[in-house]
Amino acid sequence: MSWNSFFPLQLLGYDVDPINSVQFSNHTAYLKNDAGYPSFKGQVLNGQQLWELIEGLEANNLLYYTHLLTGYIGSVSFLNTILEVVNKLRSINPKLIYVCDPVLGDEGKLYVPLELVSVYCEKVVPVASMLTPNQFEAEQLTGFRIGSGRDGREACNILHAAGPSKVVIASIVIDGGLHLIGSHQKEKGTGDLMTSLLLGWSNKYPDNLDKAAELAVSSLQYFFSLMLDASSVGGHLLSWTRKLKELLENNLGWEFQLNSVVNGIYFEEDDERCWMTQVVTNFGN
Repeated sequence: MSWNSFFPLQLLGYDVDPINSVQFSNHTAYLKNDAGYPSFKGQVLNGQQLWELIEGLEANNLLYYTHLLTGYIGSVSFLNTILEVVNKLRSINPKLIYVCDPVLGDEGKLYVPLELVSVYCEKVVPVASMLTPNQFEAEQLTGFRIGSGRDGREACNILHAAGPSKVVIASIVIDGGLHLIGSHQKEKGTGDLMTSLLLGWSNKYPDNLDKAAELAVSSLQYFFSLMLDASSVGGHLLSWTRKLKELLENNLGWEFQLNSVVNGIYFEEDDERCWMTQVVTNFGN
């Protein structure tokens, strides 16, 4: 983490533990520039060295974090270890927010080895809570050329689909001007959920639609309050079906069978698909 990353966070009141992924004599962005430097010297931290630091923190019970921010990473081994770090930190604090600045390059040029691009695409982006690429990096991560604001929004949607709920493309050049596009993916599917809740409560109160509708709305509101406090798995909230099951079982008195066979399929307790099937089955009882 560079000084211009952790110092602003400290000014905002955050207690920051910086780990330098590289230790260079000077900024590499200014190489081969008349006003810059002809060369640089230094070291790139590898994955094993990073993990040793994590083990040291864990041994001293210092591994509880609310946020993780990553920036420039110079090696594949380090980037792969970052994924292990995310999993380790989320095992301790499931609500950990991982903000990833995927520093790949700018203005059509890569700053990092090409193989890092695929690691970001396939492994890092899916576990990130927030992603902050520039225009070139967003194009690398999506395979989508950005030439307008609409293109930028489409790139955000592609990245949302891959994992992060928040995407900020930090700099996009459009018609000679520099723009920023931020996108926060809102939760979808409330229509289906509302319909399911109406079905369930109508089944319990077949002659009182007003009461069924009132309880459906109340259930929907409470359901979202549960989601705000939900644990995370691989950077994502637990499935809606599991939280719906929790709402119906713990707060509304519904009962569910575990390890049952539905339509010839055997569901285990930890199967994410299980609860919705069980809920539908319960509606018919």
